[in-house]
Amino acid sequence: MTIIKSAALAALIIGEVFISCSKDKARPSDNINPPNPIDTIKTPVEAEAAPPERWKEHWFEHNQNLTRVYYDSVVAVYYDSDVKRSITWPYKVMGDVWRYTKKTYGDFGTGKRLYVIFHAGKYSGGHPASYFDASHDNRNVVDMGSSDFNAWQNPTGTDIAIPIHEVGHIVEGASKGIKNSPSFPLWGDSKWMEIYIYDVLLALDKKAEADKIYNEMQTQTDDFPRAGSQWFKNWFYPIYSKYGGATVLNKYFVLLAANFPKNGKEYSRDLNWGEFIHFWSGAAGVNLKEQATIAFGWPDEWETQFKQAQKDFPNVKY
Repeated sequence: MTIIKSAALAALIIGEVFISCSKDKARPSDNINPPNPIDTIKTPVEAEAAPPERWKEHWFEHNQNLTRVYYDSVVAVYYDSDVKRSITWPYKVMGDVWRYTKKTYGDFGTGKRLYVIFHAGKYSGGHPASYFDASHDNRNVVDMGSSDFNAWQNPTGTDIAIPIHEVGHIVEGASKGIKNSPSFPLWGDSKWMEIYIYDVLLALDKKAEADKIYNEMQTQTDDFPRAGSQWFKNWFYPIYSKYGGATVLNKYFVLLAANFPKNGKEYSRDLNWGEFIHFWSGAAGVNLKEQATIAFGWPDEWETQFKQAQKDFPNVKY
């Protein structure tokens, strides 16, 4: 998976700021309470070795000695020395996020856990890695930091949106056993994340947080693919609300994995706009050209690409 590295917290918004990541150029002694024991009711097949108590970072500028503060069969949570040990909400909330994500989009490698890392006073933003990434020891990882030493106090606003955002990058970059995100050059860092975070928050019964996103997205605009584009309002939310919610989101990745060109277990190229609309039409089960025109316009080039995509990928039907 291409690793997306956060450079800032800019533009969501949830009453504060939304999360924006920038694409990384490379594409790729603590006094604490004892960790919770691993789940005790397991079959031998389900059993998985305990995650390490200590983990030395060795990626990007990260070089912290991390301490495992919690683990179970779903998540392993690590803090650096500056994160307050009184912060415990990630134990359950991030477990619920990962559990729902795997239920909706399938497994991500053979490892069952999501590795969740928090920093305070450093590394503002966040980045993901997946089981494809040797740089992060082939674990599914979300790694979040803040310049604020008092960050991550409550599962609200950006404190919860940032880690969910990074899990969304694992979904787009390692879904269905295929590496990379051929959609990323088109939707960028945060457009898919807005609908993914919205859906996850609803699934976690955090409707108030989801409503904040929905309300903010009614006025937020982007300058791509044309100035004034409203991805959430005019593209993702209409598809999500009319054609199956999380089911239609997942089907998009199913269709890509089944039909889009691959070199082994890795997508071999990126989508063009016509192909993008074609695959989302397949996911929705209806021709989305009209919706795309509302959301983004419809240049002549897209018409040519769209017709070619219908020829090139005839198994994507609507």
